[in-house]
Amino acid sequence: MGLLTATRRCHPMPDAAMRTGRGRHADRDVRARKPAGNRDVSRRRLAVVLLSAAALSCLAHAGWIHAKAMLAQVLLERAWNETLAEGGTHRPWPWADTWPVAKIHAPRLRQAQIVLAGDDGRALAFGPGWAQASGVPGRGGITVISGHRDTHFAWLAQLQAGDRLQLDGVHGTRSYAVTGTRVADSRHERIDVHSGDDRLLLVTCWPFDAVVPGGPLRYVVSAQPVDDAAAQALEPE
Repeated sequence: MGLLTATRRCHPMPDAAMRTGRGRHADRDVRARKPAGNRDVSRRRLAVVLLSAAALSCLAHAGWIHAKAMLAQVLLERAWNETLAEGGTHRPWPWADTWPVAKIHAPRLRQAQIVLAGDDGRALAFGPGWAQASGVPGRGGITVISGHRDTHFAWLAQLQAGDRLQLDGVHGTRSYAVTGTRVADSRHERIDVHSGDDRLLLVTCWPFDAVVPGGPLRYVVSAQPVDDAAAQALEPE
């Protein structure tokens, strides 16, 4: 009896120990699961921080580009004023590959832009560019000025026949009136700048709303020189 009683009394001890063990394991499982939830929260927070940092970086970059463009225009305007006052070539900044040669105005559209020497990508990044093989601004002949359709020459899409244009050059100021617009394929057509005509051609890429930049098509605005009286009576092409 005593042994049996002792045995019965002793049997619950392993069960209790097992229950206690299971409880400890369960506690450890709960404690183990908590960090997993914390890790998920930490990952979400990290993702938010990274996305916020990326957004701020994009905004800062866009702001820098805008500020740089505004500063460039200030420097171009100053260089142009120096050119008018002193003549010669005045670069807007020491390492510039181009310099102001003219200023074009479209009064109805309230546009006024410095025209730079050359029509390569480096010049067109800062403003319209004069094709140096064409007539010198202010001297006559066929003067060709190009610009990007989505920045400096976006306003060409709004020009209408009869609109006045003014081109200020080192050698004087000339007034023009728009006589027509057309689309040309640069793969099959070249502008003959030595034809002897006297006109202004403004050129940009076309179509204006193209998703992919570049392409062979060009939008060409033609304008003829006029005096103040003839500008109102000029018939479009």
